[in-house]
Amino acid sequence: MTAPTLRPYQPTDRAATSLVHFRAIREGAVAHYSAAELEAWAPSPHFDADHPDKLLSQWCLVAEEAGRMTGYMSMDDAGYLDTAFVLPEVMGKGTAAALYDALMTIARAHGLTRFTVRAVHQSQRFLSRRGWLVDRFERLVVDGQVYDLFHMSLTDPKATIP
Repeated sequence: MTAPTLRPYQPTDRAATSLVHFRAIREGAVAHYSAAELEAWAPSPHFDADHPDKLLSQWCLVAEEAGRMTGYMSMDDAGYLDTAFVLPEVMGKGTAAALYDALMTIARAHGLTRFTVRAVHQSQRFLSRRGWLVDRFERLVVDGQVYDLFHMSLTDPKATIP
């Protein structure tokens, strides 16, 4: 498999990221959650035009293969890893790793040395393999559904201090 092409997120990517988010949850996480949990977490493949596009205020990269978006990942300028989603057909094939490595390079270039996230089980395993530690566990209730979240952090010895 060839590596995906990575590029910065653009406002015209909003519909595509919404679809990636929806499919990553509804198809990629189907083995880990009930139908009700999946419905509450990803009710629609369409974005809500009444809400601002938070990805515009973050470092966000998208992955593309053969002209279509296959994933995206974002982090705010405080080092909070906010989103990380890839299509089910590319899960485990290096797309998330490529996005992660590129996003961490951007964050390090901006002098960040500490990173945080609230991760679900799949993300927790991915991040643990990259040195992130679980700081605490939380049960989050959304629309009557309970989700296990892992508050994780990474103090990065590779980060450069400006």
